Amino acid sequence: MNKPSTHSPPTFTCDVFVCGGGVAGTIAAVAAARNGARVFLAERYGFLGGNATAGAVAQFNSWQTANGRKVVAGLADEVVQRLRSYGAAADHQVFVMSTGHTMDRVEYAPEILKLVLDDMVCEAGVQPLLHAQLLDVACEGRCVKSVQMLTKSGVITIEPRVLIDASGDLDALRKAGGTFLPLSEGESLQPATMMFRFGPVDFERFNQTSKEDIKALAKRGFETGALARAALHASRNPYSDDAWFNISRLSVDATDALALGQAEMEGRQQAWRAATFIRTHVPGCESGQLQAFATQVGIRETRRAQGDHVLTAQELLTPVVFEDAIAAGAYPIDIHPAQGGDLIYKAMDEDHAYQIPYRSLIPISLDNALVVGRGISADHEALAAIRVMTISMAVGQAAGTAASLACKDQAGNVSVRSLNRQTLQTSLAQSGAILK
Repeated sequence: MNKPSTHSPPTFTCDVFVCGGGVAGTIAAVAAARNGARVFLAERYGFLGGNATAGAVAQFNSWQTANGRKVVAGLADEVVQRLRSYGAAADHQVFVMSTGHTMDRVEYAPEILKLVLDDMVCEAGVQPLLHAQLLDVACEGRCVKSVQMLTKSGVITIEPRVLIDASGDLDALRKAGGTFLPLSEGESLQPATMMFRFGPVDFERFNQTSKEDIKALAKRGFETGALARAALHASRNPYSDDAWFNISRLSVDATDALALGQAEMEGRQQAWRAATFIRTHVPGCESGQLQAFATQVGIRETRRAQGDHVLTAQELLTPVVFEDAIAAGAYPIDIHPAQGGDLIYKAMDEDHAYQIPYRSLIPISLDNALVVGRGISADHEALAAIRVMTISMAVGQAAGTAASLACKDQAGNVSVRSLNRQTLQTSLAQSGAILK
């Protein structure tokens, strides 16, 4: 019989610890390391990318305003360029979704994105900690002092100067005693989606089907119960005859472990029913089969941090000019109701872009922490616009840059609030980021 180990858990120190390796967290880690910080990046899977890989979203949306003015660049652009070097990203395109809304995107291969993110992390000198689950966070006053991760080697303790919570559900902030924004009356969490890969597809015929016919087919599928929502939205897996379909709808609080497991199972059932409908009714899909499920359901919304500034939908629609802007976006307010088959969709004007302030990344209860991804401090409607992966990468770049600058500028305990905002903005602009 093996005796329990009496060794103390290993402890590592670093400048920046990023909890969560989705695209927001990975880009934050890369940005911090490129600016000279010692960085650990923890991820529960054996690969990086989050919703972009495990969730198989398969397209990066909303790089520009409706009239074509670019609003997201920097490291997000580099991700796409690197994907293309692997032959795994299509050209940027403007298209009409099956719901009738106009959108721009870059389609990519989720499996190859894993390689791209590996490359960027390793080249930057980030220490990846894969297959790691968050166990606990210890604080002294308003300062995060240590983070415990459960790994195959046992418990590992990380002592960071700055914590970046990129976990999506803000698990690290919750364990650190952070506060969160409640839903308002009449609001509900946006539903999740189980992406699935279907093929082969005759894309010439599929793309030649009129938008009116596709919309009618989607409505028919929803009304007969074959589709969970009235949509037939698909992204072509580059240089293949397969497509990733984004047409399921799962009402779930993904912070509830039991409910999340049920949603994963229901998502696969929805995908199977949808694939059967697509093969039977959608032109160009007659020879196709369901090829793969995403590794996990894609989560749109769970916890939202209460930050130094709560970004509102009205601020996006105005748009408000922020003195501490660190990223820009133009994605519409796109709310998937928990029930029913439609969308609540508020498009932006032709040249409309909005800004995200640095203060929305700073949790009010902590001095040395930042939040990135879909959990930043924003109201429910604003989150419906800024949650997309292009904007999340831009915010991740800003957070990683800010964390590294704060560590350079300050000895001892770090306060991310004390960072000179103009220095941060200048650094971001020099690395290709767009702030307005």
